[in-house]
Amino acid sequence: MNATRAGKSPIGLAVVGCGSIGAFRSTFASNYPGVEWIGLCDIDEKKGRKLASDIGADFFTTDYNELLSRSEVNAVIISTEENEHVGPIHAALESGNKPRLLLEKPLATSAVESAKILNIIHDEGLDAVVGYTQRFRRKYLIVKQQILDGHLGNTTSAVTRAFMNGWAPFVTVTKTEYRTRLTPMVVSGTHSLDLSFWLFGDKKPVEIYAHSIDTTLAGLGTKDATFGIFTFDDNTMLSMNISWALPKVWPAATYTIELGIVGTKGVITVDDTHRDLVMATEDPHPTHRTAVRPDMGLPEKKNVSFLASYPPGDMVMGQLWGAMREETGAWFSRLYTGAETPHATAAEGHRNLMMTMAMDHSAKTGKAVSLPISPEELDE
Repeated sequence: MNATRAGKSPIGLAVVGCGSIGAFRSTFASNYPGVEWIGLCDIDEKKGRKLASDIGADFFTTDYNELLSRSEVNAVIISTEENEHVGPIHAALESGNKPRLLLEKPLATSAVESAKILNIIHDEGLDAVVGYTQRFRRKYLIVKQQILDGHLGNTTSAVTRAFMNGWAPFVTVTKTEYRTRLTPMVVSGTHSLDLSFWLFGDKKPVEIYAHSIDTTLAGLGTKDATFGIFTFDDNTMLSMNISWALPKVWPAATYTIELGIVGTKGVITVDDTHRDLVMATEDPHPTHRTAVRPDMGLPEKKNVSFLASYPPGDMVMGQLWGAMREETGAWFSRLYTGAETPHATAAEGHRNLMMTMAMDHSAKTGKAVSLPISPEELDE
């Protein structure tokens, strides 16, 4: 790589995991002028080498230790499957390169392991962020600014509801034998939880009471839905729920979210259900999930779609446009120019895992859970 230019730090990027998210972020990297070296890794050599060829990567391997130990690497994206984050994250932390990190959530599916990773990140003083792409949607950035400007006063309560069709758990859960921790909250509800906690600011949760049901998806080893109520240290309340057991013909690609935040001076409501852009056709069109995972045997066509409902964005004229482009580009600017960004920190990512697991723990025991709770107790 070239010597550091004035005020700018050239990026040598390693991407571990060349699935859809890794491919999107790698493609953005290949077009960012500050990225001067790209290395890729995936256990699927055919898929990984194709992506490497498509974006003109400098290096490819099926061994993440080989990639992460290279001297060119000063930034790392981990985009493997949910249960496979721990190995490459530790390899990146132990590489000696002290890289900047963009980690797909969760840090781990074990609370204890997540805490260990966070402690290493803090001890090493590393800049690590977690991929909570929803933060980069324009509407949520606007809401955050209104709260920062004080237009709501002190926030006192919030309600959030997330609906997802059954593609999400089918695709997520069936690709691993370790299914018990891939619950609707840990995998998907974590996004609406992160938004709510981010918008609340520094409020500290002191209790969670939740309930789950597993009628439809019990055969997959996961839950249908989880509903819960958080209480915070100033008596603020957050009611949040997610169901990812909607019929697979549900028109949204993944999420539909509704959010309402009440304060002492005002209220903001967010309709993020995507029903403002609906397409109905007599000519059935390909589903998003079929395009992403054609091997999963999901419905190939549908007649009605809520357009723009895939959180990362949409493919238009051969490129992905949307929140993931904004999120990834902002991260490169963070690395290259030192820009401040609204990314979720590793600490916030760990907190989100702890809170979603605490919801699952409350639902399992049928009792309210006092917070904070230890990682060891959650892992039991």
